[in-house]
Amino acid sequence: MEIWINPACSKCRSALTLLDAEGAGYTVRRYLEDVPSQDEIRAALDRLGLEPWDITRTQEAAAKELGLKDWPREDGARDRWIAALAEHPKLIQRPIITADDGSAVVGRTEEAVREALSRSRG
Repeated sequence: MEIWINPACSKCRSALTLLDAEGAGYTVRRYLEDVPSQDEIRAALDRLGLEPWDITRTQEAAAKELGLKDWPREDGARDRWIAALAEHPKLIQRPIITADDGSAVVGRTEEAVREALSRSRG
């Protein structure tokens, strides 16, 4: 399992606390420092079963500067959204947890984190 976190995020810290309490094996990626490439973001989206606009933090200052709320949410605009996430990683919803079964979840709730755990334990 890998978890993309921002250490300043309370949801990320809660997810790590739960993973530790469950004795889960995982690696931490501080995605603001180790910024995911566009290909890595595409792979995460495929694992999540989501589109880039589904994991974009649209209330961030960078989102407002880019005018993201007005960007089309359609297949033709997908690469533009992914490029924005790679250039401004703070826009990526967190934490993202990749499970060992090839899936992923946005672990903002205890239930979502437990879902990733169950997928990783089989």
